[in-house]
Amino acid sequence: MTPRSGTQHLLRAGAYEASVASVGATLRTLCHDGRHLVVGFEADEVRPAYRGVTLAPWPNRVVDGRYAFDGAEYQLALTEPARGHALHGLACWLDFETVDKGSDHVELAAVIEAQAGYPWRVRVTTRFFLGPDGLQQTVRAENLCDEPAPFGTGPHPYLVAGPAPLDEWMLELPAAQVLHVDERLAPARLAAVDADDPARFDYRQARVIGAAEIDHAYSGLARGEDGRAVVRVTDPSGTGVELSWDRSCDWVQIHTADLPGGGEGNRAGLAVEPMTCAPDAFNADRYPFDTGLLVIEPGATVEAAWRISAR
Repeated sequence: MTPRSGTQHLLRAGAYEASVASVGATLRTLCHDGRHLVVGFEADEVRPAYRGVTLAPWPNRVVDGRYAFDGAEYQLALTEPARGHALHGLACWLDFETVDKGSDHVELAAVIEAQAGYPWRVRVTTRFFLGPDGLQQTVRAENLCDEPAPFGTGPHPYLVAGPAPLDEWMLELPAAQVLHVDERLAPARLAAVDADDPARFDYRQARVIGAAEIDHAYSGLARGEDGRAVVRVTDPSGTGVELSWDRSCDWVQIHTADLPGGGEGNRAGLAVEPMTCAPDAFNADRYPFDTGLLVIEPGATVEAAWRISAR
């Protein structure tokens, strides 16, 4: 029988090995020389939360599940009932079909059907490719409707720097701004990382995470000459992992994986989620900053890409 996480696609290239599961186009495992770079899970396991999933047609939250677009108001199902939000899009539990596959790559696709709360049909195609510099994922979305469609995307990996606890890892995050949130994690205000609690939020210079609890979106990203932003996490032993992305993503969510009451999986990895848009971007008119909401014209496509590499 097919495992509960869907059809399994094993990729190999050099020292890298990855497993991609078809449900949610999920990066289930990623290793380099036998060392785990992400928090994984078993093939015949219901995916824990959003571990490794491809997020579409929005990442993060739509506050209260309500938004207005092109003169109409919509209500999404509340998939984060404890906080009352619509979380991480509609593709998380779709079973993506195989479009193309080789020893070092797989391309998957699924259609988000028009539905209550999101009345647009969007085809999402994603390609995972293993090369000498790590695992590259590209997401392409095509609007199959006759009206413009709001859209956002991003990945949801939990990075693992090495054997030490997360509190001992060193984080380098080239972001000048952090989006403060309220008790429901709804966006409140965008501020400089050194303006309010810099010990918790400012990692422009690499330093140890310590006991900091973070579940916030960052922007104002510094980029290299190639236009890429890079987040690095390093273990005291010297091993590490980095996630880099192109200009398609102006935001990144950082989460120290704190679970209420602790328990299995608590602070097991650092979620690093490049996003094409801010949390609650479907309500862009509410905020005094550019949320980065994408609008896909009829028949048009948008694309975003990121890469996970061993250090």
